[in-house]
Amino acid sequence: MYEHETYEAILSRMLSRIPDTIDKREGSIIYDGLAPAAAELAQMYIELDLSFGLSFADTASGDYLSRRTAEFGVDRQQATKARRRGRFYGAQDAPIDILPGSRFSLNDLDYTAISRITVGEWVLECETAGAVGNQQYGALLPIDYVPGLVRAELADVVIPGEDQETDDALRLRYYETVNEPAFGGNVADYEQTLNKMEGVGATKVFPVWNGGGTVKCTVITSDWSEPSAAFLAELQTAIDPTVNQGKGYGTAPIGHTVTVTGVAGVTVDVATTVTLAPETTSGQVQAPIEEAVTAYLLGLRQTWADTEQIIVRVALIEAAMLQVPGVIDVTETELNGVAGNLTLAAEEIPRVGTVIVHA
Repeated sequence: MYEHETYEAILSRMLSRIPDTIDKREGSIIYDGLAPAAAELAQMYIELDLSFGLSFADTASGDYLSRRTAEFGVDRQQATKARRRGRFYGAQDAPIDILPGSRFSLNDLDYTAISRITVGEWVLECETAGAVGNQQYGALLPIDYVPGLVRAELADVVIPGEDQETDDALRLRYYETVNEPAFGGNVADYEQTLNKMEGVGATKVFPVWNGGGTVKCTVITSDWSEPSAAFLAELQTAIDPTVNQGKGYGTAPIGHTVTVTGVAGVTVDVATTVTLAPETTSGQVQAPIEEAVTAYLLGLRQTWADTEQIIVRVALIEAAMLQVPGVIDVTETELNGVAGNLTLAAEEIPRVGTVIVHA
């Protein structure tokens, strides 16, 4: 209602209350006296409209949305730190141990050793919160002197770091909590419990998957990839520890035997033939086409939890390739050597393999 109260409308209404026997023309004393007040009222109506929108979950943003969802116990998830596997070698590439708290750097990020996996392998925690800690691989440089260290490398992600939850993601989770109440080990309970855990991107729940009282929860990480064995072990312990399984020592109700598994990655090799614009070479389009395929498969992984099974479609891959500058036609596209769509199982996700482009 407030957006319709414009400056002109307010001023016109104020002037209409002044008798016509008094000069109300622009420039008159009455007009000049009312105009500033009308401008202030118009600004007030604008601010009231903004405040009105910030009071509802569907239009609120930022801290106002956080305060609104917190009233229902849905708190915005803060950025978390990535945990990575670090490998350390001494002379003749022999694995060596380091001290807890040892710090290393890779480009502009620093990592701290927090726990030992085995000889020469440690879990490193990125000192910078967010998904940025998941992205780099390669040689680490010690920040402090480490006796006997010849080479150190940053390897796979153990638990992915996450950026602070966006407004859209928080709003969606709020709606799920309100509209799909979690109770006593129902499907919504498992989904909401796992999805709010650090490093989890989405969950599929399979009730009674192996007889009465059994539940299988399959998760994908927050960076939309397969979870590591160490990460799955942490989730399993939190939900239903394998020791005394089904006895209610985790968040699962007593009598529920829960198995936490991870999605399985299926490599998708793409081969295609493209027609190029004049003066465009295959070398110019190779990398952009690989990026287009990678982005398409990432989009499919992000929808995994909301679909019964993922279908990698040739037509959509070709459509993505056609967006690459210099590509004017795409034909003979094959996925894993087959000229047709690739249908994955319910717990499988696609990951990019080789992309061969014939021009």
